[in-house]
Amino acid sequence: MNFTRWSARLPGTQRRAAARTEQTASPDRRGEGSVPAARAEQLTDESPSAPAVDELRVREVLDRVPSLVALVHGPEHRIAYVNDAYTAAFGVRPLGERAREALPELDALGLFPLLDQVQRSGKPRTVKSRKAPDGRSYTFTCTPVAQGDGKGGSDGRGVLVFATDVTDHAEAAKRLRASERRQRETAVTLQRSLLPQELEEPDDLRVAATYHPGGTEAAVGGDWYDVITLGGGRTALVIGDVMGRGVRAAAVMGQLRTAVRAYARLDLPPHEVLQLLDGLAAEIDANQIATCAYAIHDPNEGKLIYSSAGHLPILVRDEDGTVLRAEEPTGPPLGTGGWMHTSGSIPLAPGSTAVLYTDGLVERRDADLDEGIAALERALAGATGTPQVVCDRLVRSAGVTPDHDDDVAVLVLQHPARTGSESELFRNAALELLGGVEAAPRARAFASGVLTSWRFPADLHDLGVLATSELVANSLQHGTPPMRLRLRRTDRRLIIEVTDGDDHLPRRRRAEPGDESGRGIAIVATIASNWGCRRTPGGGKAVWCEFALPRTQPT
Repeated sequence: MNFTRWSARLPGTQRRAAARTEQTASPDRRGEGSVPAARAEQLTDESPSAPAVDELRVREVLDRVPSLVALVHGPEHRIAYVNDAYTAAFGVRPLGERAREALPELDALGLFPLLDQVQRSGKPRTVKSRKAPDGRSYTFTCTPVAQGDGKGGSDGRGVLVFATDVTDHAEAAKRLRASERRQRETAVTLQRSLLPQELEEPDDLRVAATYHPGGTEAAVGGDWYDVITLGGGRTALVIGDVMGRGVRAAAVMGQLRTAVRAYARLDLPPHEVLQLLDGLAAEIDANQIATCAYAIHDPNEGKLIYSSAGHLPILVRDEDGTVLRAEEPTGPPLGTGGWMHTSGSIPLAPGSTAVLYTDGLVERRDADLDEGIAALERALAGATGTPQVVCDRLVRSAGVTPDHDDDVAVLVLQHPARTGSESELFRNAALELLGGVEAAPRARAFASGVLTSWRFPADLHDLGVLATSELVANSLQHGTPPMRLRLRRTDRRLIIEVTDGDDHLPRRRRAEPGDESGRGIAIVATIASNWGCRRTPGGGKAVWCEFALPRTQPT
């Protein structure tokens, strides 16, 4: 096989130039694929002006291009030609030898299957940025070349291999990927450090949460969650998502989460918390929008009171497996301003499971968002077990993998149905206070009887009766009907709460020696583990205190 024969199927001008090259090249240089130096000088002397395209010699062109060129033929890919650049990169290659043995660099790059494919299909193929044994990176284009009219069988087919050195581009891309990877790792570290390291554990709820950052091709977002014990047996649950990516989104998320915890301590209704958060979000960054759902669980009410700022609906699975979806969001995303948020409610009876989540769990580019939420409802309907088990099952059912293109945050809470000996540790007792001079003695007698029946030790019994007396006296003096006393015990604490119809919140103050009042709240704050007050949704207030129970508390 000679070079002229294998240039027969090149395009017209190149084929004619190849024929002239074959006629003028010396025999000892034809196999090596170059033009004699004397001939090159003669061409320079005789051609003061640039030659026409049809006059260019293929061998001369290929020998002088900086790209690597090789021509192989037949089913065994025997070498017909290599240019000078190829020889400079990988050394002299013997003509006529099988490429698998004579061109080991192509074998190391895995190109022989590609050569077979190009030869069979007659279509060119390109592979980008492959690192060769010489340490440099090349993009290879393999083009089919046929002899004569192409009807000579498989022996008449060859492949022209053209390799362009892209080392600089590959190194630049590698540095860029490394930089992006470091930035992503920084954002993930920041994101995880701003999320709760350990969830608070409410007395009446079991909770679990998970966070999955987006895949390596996706920048980290601003998803977050939190569980906040408010006192008096109440618990706040939060899920949020800052729109945007990277360190900035994670930083905004951290500021919002910190603010939520501060606002939660005020024990405000959910919609008032979001109203405050909306103003803060606009101050942090007017162009940064975030969604958030804030819910409060009170074991005495058997429901979740929630408010949503553009976030996805909360899902609740009851004890029978029926899944309820909270009503549509009660307001636009945070940071938009000019909107009055409202609160809604959804039942959360004993035995129920609730799920709060971000859009990464249900949103897909090829499907409607409502379809994703419906799929999550079906998965939740069949999900049983602990909150962590439910959390993991929901993530798996949504197809979340390490390469997922969005962040995912999920918060699962259960209100367990307590039976047997466990139910003895969770008790409730309530008394309606009608007012008058008999209200305080009656409240003390009621509290004493309840605490005795709950078999509290004498010291805790007496402290509980004293706290009841002071809270009721405060309500009788400063509050208005209706008034109610509620006692609740869990496996960890005793809770005493008094509600009335006046919305003026008491505060702890220092009573002067001559004052006849003002000592009740100070006494309660001194003897109790914790105390607080809040306005109730229907108007009025609730004042409560807690006593931690000894771990060896008998039942």
